[in-house]
Amino acid sequence: MTKMIKVSLIASMMATSMMAGSVIATVNGHNITTKDAQEFVVATAPNMRYEQLPPKQKEIIKQRLIEKELFKEQALKDKVEDTPEYKEALKKVKGELAVNVWMKQQLDKIVVSDSEAKEFYDKNIDKFKKPATIHARHILLKDEKTAQEIIDELKSLKGDKLKAKFIELAKAKSTGPTASKGGDLGTFTKSSMVPEFSKAAWSLNVGEITKKPVKTQFGYHVIYLEGKNNSETIPYEIVKNKIVGALKQKQFALKIAQMAKDLKAKAKIDEQK
Repeated sequence: MTKMIKVSLIASMMATSMMAGSVIATVNGHNITTKDAQEFVVATAPNMRYEQLPPKQKEIIKQRLIEKELFKEQALKDKVEDTPEYKEALKKVKGELAVNVWMKQQLDKIVVSDSEAKEFYDKNIDKFKKPATIHARHILLKDEKTAQEIIDELKSLKGDKLKAKFIELAKAKSTGPTASKGGDLGTFTKSSMVPEFSKAAWSLNVGEITKKPVKTQFGYHVIYLEGKNNSETIPYEIVKNKIVGALKQKQFALKIAQMAKDLKAKAKIDEQK
């Protein structure tokens, strides 16, 4: 699919070329614009914008473009266009460009209807579900005895008092990197933590702490469950464009494969082994 990468690059450069660019340098009467600079950036970093680069990088790009223009002028003065190497290279470039533009045209001809996209969504609804997550805090200790002492200190508290005290103890006694944040681990899925930790955390109700220290490879944890979010389905309208794009790419791949097969069948091909 390297052809498709080239198509994307050309499409991006074509879109960029439609934007007016302000002049950043003039070389022997030839203007170099921000549009030229953006095309230079896109060729190496498709998601970068020239305007967002720091001044030093902008200056480097400007100097490269000035040098490129000077080299081009010198090459033309030296009549490089008359050399066999240039003519052969030009043939290859024209051929590559023809294939790339033609490929894009074939892709653009493919139309995926709303009903096709919706049918795919309905048949694959499980793929469009956000996993359940929980929000938890923990206090990490090196030994089980200290962890149990903290649990004993917390077990009589409830609600906001429990949460406040838990945060206080996490900041004061946790050996983990989240201590400064009151043991806050943020929101995470079941599979993103080690099994022992996940099993204990997911068994809690919101506002509860673990009744016993939870041992993992990192030490002994006291866990507080701050929130729980059930799995939910992403609405069709949000994923519609991605589905259409994916179906277009799939149909395009099948179309190109069939066209390649048909063209090979009609062509006279002599393969050397």
